[in-house]
Amino acid sequence: MKIKTHVKKGDQVQIIAGNSKGKTGTVLSVDAVKGKVVVENARTMVKATRKSEANPDGGLIESDGPVHISNVKKLG
Repeated sequence: MKIKTHVKKGDQVQIIAGNSKGKTGTVLSVDAVKGKVVVENARTMVKATRKSEANPDGGLIESDGPVHISNVKKLG
């Protein structure tokens, strides 16, 4: 089942609500079923990780977090 959304991967968007209001960026991924989009450098999340083979030092990792699709506006 395909769900239609007003944004797609690669679009320039602006966040219009929430703590990240006013920030702009490129859409990295869209999850239409959950109604979430990940916008580059808009909502940075910090996650603590243990030491592992992939990350031998452990520590804090910053990544882009999801924003609800109704809180973004397509630019242009």
